[in-house]
Amino acid sequence: MGIMSKILGGGGSRTTEDYVELNLDDFDTARGSAGISVHIAEIGGQQDVIAIKDAVYDGDMVIADITRHTTSDSTMEHIIDDLRQVAREVDGDIVQKGDDQLIITPTNVNVARSKLNS
Repeated sequence: MGIMSKILGGGGSRTTEDYVELNLDDFDTARGSAGISVHIAEIGGQQDVIAIKDAVYDGDMVIADITRHTTSDSTMEHIIDDLRQVAREVDGDIVQKGDDQLIITPTNVNVARSKLNS
């Protein structure tokens, strides 16, 4: 299983406990300030969209877990429409990965529609 499969899914639902905080001081890397942060979010309802919109407007990327809803759920349809509008406004991108995740990107960041290893 590749690193992106582990990050973006591949069976089962994930919680914040599934992620491990790494101390970058343990690695020999040049460290500068990041231009874009990647946020992980869960969408349980319309109220969760506000923080996602704020992050994208601030220039960050969001990977949102939507497993609490089916994509045919009317609430989810409204949420996806709202997030599409945000992506359009910032000249970003939005894609749905399977039935469980949305990826919303900021200005000038696009998500490739094909896999690297295909």
